[in-house]
Amino acid sequence: MKTVDRLDRNNIPKHIAIIMDGNGRWAAKHGKPRVMGHENGVESVRAVVEGAGEIGVKHLTLYAFSTENWDRPKAEVEALMALLVHAIEAETQELNKNNVRLSVIGCVDVMPENVQAKLQGCVDALQNNTGLNLVLALSYSGRWDVLNAVKKLAGDLANNKITQEKINNELFQNYLSTAELPDPELMIRTSGEFRISNFLLWQIAYSELYFTNKLWPDFRKEDLFEAIIDYQNRERRFGKTSEQLTS
Repeated sequence: MKTVDRLDRNNIPKHIAIIMDGNGRWAAKHGKPRVMGHENGVESVRAVVEGAGEIGVKHLTLYAFSTENWDRPKAEVEALMALLVHAIEAETQELNKNNVRLSVIGCVDVMPENVQAKLQGCVDALQNNTGLNLVLALSYSGRWDVLNAVKKLAGDLANNKITQEKINNELFQNYLSTAELPDPELMIRTSGEFRISNFLLWQIAYSELYFTNKLWPDFRKEDLFEAIIDYQNRERRFGKTSEQLTS
């Protein structure tokens, strides 16, 4: 039986988030420069986007570049930016054919202007599509997201647009970069690391976490399906007891 046929199609996560880790180690393992790991990781993105769209995932958020990644060697950062522009140009037509939308979260205004322009062009070109919403987290970190939300909320509070009594979880969530998205039900991290790495800190409070030893450039749609099957075999209690859920 194919992996995809083992899926419960009535229990597909609406939102999956992925920390794409292991490009550098993949390159070292194969005796190649680090940038080759990133280049091969693009094929994994293509496969996972295709797989997610096939089974009806609504939102797929990929941790593509963190705020901390700016501290990497300059040559690697420049290569990543060039690769991002190339990938956007190369994939836009295919994404459009597959009815995929594109969203971007993060402090994008610090990225090179040509990258910003290419991103916006791709977002605009795909904005009328109704299938999978592919969310790229670029120059993103969970702490940045929360702090940025606090600043915006404080501004509205100071300008009497809201009152302190109105502040609750639901209101605060509206100030996050993911305000238009449901929280991820499933968060996947590749490469065998067991860390969240400053990713969607508020949003994954009740996400199911799935860790795999597979390096990102080796990750394919079958691996995505296996992660979802694992998710489907878990009991999501949200603080309740099993007896409460079954009664």
